[in-house]
Amino acid sequence: MTTKAWTPSQILLTLLGAAVSVVFLAPFAWGLFTSLKSETEAVEVPAHWLPKDWTGQAWKALFESGNITNWFVNSLVVSVCVTSVVLLVSALAGYGFARTEFRGKNVLMGLVMAGLMISPAVLGVPLFTTVQQMGMVDTYWGMILPQCAPAAMVYILYTFFQGIPRELEEAAFIDGAGRWRVFFTIVLPLSRPSLAAVGIFTFIASWNNFLWPYMVTNNPDLMTMPNGIATVMNSYGIQWAQLMAGGLMAGLPLIIVFVFFQRQIVAGVAHTGLAGQ
Repeated sequence: MTTKAWTPSQILLTLLGAAVSVVFLAPFAWGLFTSLKSETEAVEVPAHWLPKDWTGQAWKALFESGNITNWFVNSLVVSVCVTSVVLLVSALAGYGFARTEFRGKNVLMGLVMAGLMISPAVLGVPLFTTVQQMGMVDTYWGMILPQCAPAAMVYILYTFFQGIPRELEEAAFIDGAGRWRVFFTIVLPLSRPSLAAVGIFTFIASWNNFLWPYMVTNNPDLMTMPNGIATVMNSYGIQWAQLMAGGLMAGLPLIIVFVFFQRQIVAGVAHTGLAGQ
């Protein structure tokens, strides 16, 4: 069996892909090697890639500090809850806008579209004031609920639901199915790629969210991973080896999500039209 020779364009694209991969993997390699250095070696100038003396002291110190497990669990709880609520709310709202007619629909849709134009950072102060008045500062709910206003996710699912043939739903209505049954047995199964994309992107955004948890909690036991890692300091300043170890620990769930759900991510991007964003 003969193998087909590579064309110059294939060779060029392969080399280009390899170069891009090296650029993206270099920070991970630098973080890993730095986390295996001593704190003294981590701040040496000029810097060098490989440790002179390999040590896991930074990892040991990070876990001995006692809070890394709490930070990880807090991030997991917040991200999973936010993702679950966003999926429920955006699916119901998107389907409602796409398939039902009601008074004020255009006004509400306009408000959703307006939400796409407002930066979340602009809403920080009024959101914090509202959360404070509701007594949810330093609580899980205070971190979770303000992240559950998914204007972009509602619009993504709204556009997807509009593309589902109405004939499928009409056939189910003729057979006696109600709106809720049609939604759960026909619409949602067809929407799995888009729901997977919305869920994955929401989880990643919530896991990486630094600003809002930083604003709404000062309790070390409620800190999420991004906020907790930012406190890795002592009287001598930032502990760079520990900081790199913590960063790798924080990125581990996102790497796992990509490795196991990369097919769903690609399919979701193709179905929702996120490729151009």
